[in-house]
Amino acid sequence: MILVGGKGTRLGTLASTTPKPLMAINGDTVFLDALLLEIVRHGFDDILLLAGHLHESILERYRGRSIRGASLRVVVETAPAGTAGALKNAAQLLDPVFLLANGDTLFDVNLRRLSACLEKRPDVLGVLALRRESDATRYGSVKLQDGYVVAFREKARCSGPASINAGVGVFRREILTFVEREPSSIELDVYPRLAAARAILGEEFEGYFIDIGTPESLVIARKDLADRRRPAVFFDRDGVLNRDAGYCYRVEDLEWIPGAVEAIRCVNESGAFAIVVSNQAGVARGRFREADIDSFHSAMSAQLAAAGAHIDAFYFCPYHPDAVDAEWRHPDHPDRKPNPGLIRRASTEWPIDMAASLLIGDKGSDMEAARRAGIRGLLFPGGDLYASTRWEIERMAAHHAHVRA
Repeated sequence: MILVGGKGTRLGTLASTTPKPLMAINGDTVFLDALLLEIVRHGFDDILLLAGHLHESILERYRGRSIRGASLRVVVETAPAGTAGALKNAAQLLDPVFLLANGDTLFDVNLRRLSACLEKRPDVLGVLALRRESDATRYGSVKLQDGYVVAFREKARCSGPASINAGVGVFRREILTFVEREPSSIELDVYPRLAAARAILGEEFEGYFIDIGTPESLVIARKDLADRRRPAVFFDRDGVLNRDAGYCYRVEDLEWIPGAVEAIRCVNESGAFAIVVSNQAGVARGRFREADIDSFHSAMSAQLAAAGAHIDAFYFCPYHPDAVDAEWRHPDHPDRKPNPGLIRRASTEWPIDMAASLLIGDKGSDMEAARRAGIRGLLFPGGDLYASTRWEIERMAAHHAHVRA
């Protein structure tokens, strides 16, 4: 759920005919496009845009669209209802647990850590992502006690370093019981009541943060996001992420390599993309279908989400020189490792800094694919994947820290 109905009064004439989330960033790209990419890459695939002011522009751009396989729907309030009222207006469409984000802020963090945190705490109704600011005057501050959010301080009464609400959280549908009237504000009316009831947690993150609520911050966003790239960690699949029992495709046979989930989560926390590139000759040999691979990957994604991690994208090559079906027969398909086609496809479809990226595999063909793609290869010798790769992942993140400064 993304709140896109604000009036953007601090932007003045810039927002007189254009909703804040549709502020241009670079060419045809607007701020909401960048925010949607961040949310979708974490595995959220059903997105509702809660529109109000100037909703016609939101409808024109996004109604009926999808982004990287995620569906987009626009819900328009019939009368100004505030941020909490907009949420209640969409009550019939809410899942039992949902992500809620402001359409004018972007916080580059591991969103799946939030959902995993809420999953472990049935006693609370939400988890807010917080960021430490050297001066919280512009935002107001959040007070934590034993992990609970216990108070919110207004902007006018807040100065100096403090934790702020960064505009994104994961909630249970029951928070709607805290919306007593309309119009009503999530920030001013609902969150303080949740805090008083000790029903909301705060999780502090580091990471790139931008709020485009002022002309000055909009200029910064345009500079930062215009051609923003991040490194990627490419993972081979069988034998690296999951046990290789030969032609792995049945969901019930999914068994993670020790430390694999932790390694993926480490990549997520670093801010890099986590991308799987895998030869799947079982399709060509008639052992299973592409749909079976998709089901296997869906199961991987669901288990990772429960553990606070995610894979940004899965790429696989079903071709083989000895395919039983001519459809999948190819003497040397460019996607089949050691050829670098899968890596190169990913580099054209995602904003990847290839010079800072690496591939983790367990075979010589993986290392050769990395070499041909012009990235580093890291050979996994077996054992614990996290223990074997943690230093390389953290070194990559430190080298590229300016991406999330």
